[in-house]
Amino acid sequence: MREIGCDEIISCVERLCIKSATVLPCDLRQLIESARETESSVPGRDALADIIDNYHIAEEQGVPICQDTGMAVVFLELGQDVHITGGSLTGAINEGVRRGYDKGLLRKSIVSDPLRRTNTGDNTPAVIHIDIVEGEKLHITLAPKGFGSENMSAAKLLTPAEGRKGVEDFIVSVVDSAGARPCPPIIVGVGLGGTIEKAAILAKKALARPVGKSNPDPYYAEMESGLLERINMLGIGPQGFGGKHTALKVAIEFFPTHIAGLPCVVNIGCHATRHADETI
Repeated sequence: MREIGCDEIISCVERLCIKSATVLPCDLRQLIESARETESSVPGRDALADIIDNYHIAEEQGVPICQDTGMAVVFLELGQDVHITGGSLTGAINEGVRRGYDKGLLRKSIVSDPLRRTNTGDNTPAVIHIDIVEGEKLHITLAPKGFGSENMSAAKLLTPAEGRKGVEDFIVSVVDSAGARPCPPIIVGVGLGGTIEKAAILAKKALARPVGKSNPDPYYAEMESGLLERINMLGIGPQGFGGKHTALKVAIEFFPTHIAGLPCVVNIGCHATRHADETI
């Protein structure tokens, strides 16, 4: 049994809040820069050049990549041989978010009630997902989610008879309907299977997968590639200016499901699909 203190967790989450808001992952940068070189639309190339300038300035000056610094979504892989000391795990995560958003001068966007809309003042509470895994380590991924892209996400409970074609048509239709609103070029996270809430978590988790990695199952890897091609044929382009880079990546995660169901959730990430992680 290994002990991990809440103070260590708080400090880690604080760092990840600031890093994820100000430093875009290297693999995503490479995709954007590659898109800039191959984009056919002149306004689209100009938009990508501005995006590149923006994330360089953000990192150099330690300022947010986007004014919407998002709702803090935290994925935890908690080793079953870990004992958290000095407080509660949830409390430590939220305290880290509170400190990170304050220290990093990040916009505090969370309201305490969906209808009465009073700002909590510190960007808490975070949305926390915990997976219990083997071992004695704690892996933390912090993925702040802006709502320009979150609001374009969608869910559908398809029938099994609709099959792969129904799933693919739904995914493409969601991106088509979103148009320029989620700040393309986008990352498309897809969750398939389980129940409706499981599919939603899978779709969110898909956005945190390194963009250079495809699904390890060749069937789904091929599906990701085909969907990316279909989406880019929509012609929405960078920031909606037209062109061949509406999306940079489609990432699919799947889970077993019921014989009568085919849940599908599409979670869209903007060109600044941010995440950072550490292992304690």
